[in-house]
Amino acid sequence: MMWSRIPFTTSMLVGMKTRAMRRGVWFRVLSRLERASVDLTIKVVDTVRSSLLSKLLGAIVEKLSKALESKVTRMMREVGSDLAQKMSRIAQMWGNPSAVRWATEKGFIQYLTITHMNTSPMFSE
Repeated sequence: MMWSRIPFTTSMLVGMKTRAMRRGVWFRVLSRLERASVDLTIKVVDTVRSSLLSKLLGAIVEKLSKALESKVTRMMREVGSDLAQKMSRIAQMWGNPSAVRWATEKGFIQYLTITHMNTSPMFSE
């Protein structure tokens, strides 16, 4: 997602900071300079209009978003969607025309991801 294109408001930044602090990510992921930039923006600005500041905050918010993302969601993006596409292609080759939809079905991707996460390394490729 392109966070630098979204208008940053004080309430949005406060909400992001609150979630990051509750999950223990705020101090672990961000440098002192990045934390100070967000804190100062919250204190001084209602809505960010500077493109330079938006770009800086966009990078910081992107970093926080990735750190706040759950393991299953991340694995769905990194592993599950590839598995779903492979399964879809195999089923289509076997003559199942409705398998085209499998590659984009979130529930199927989540199922394959969780199955993959719970598979013993002894049985994986």
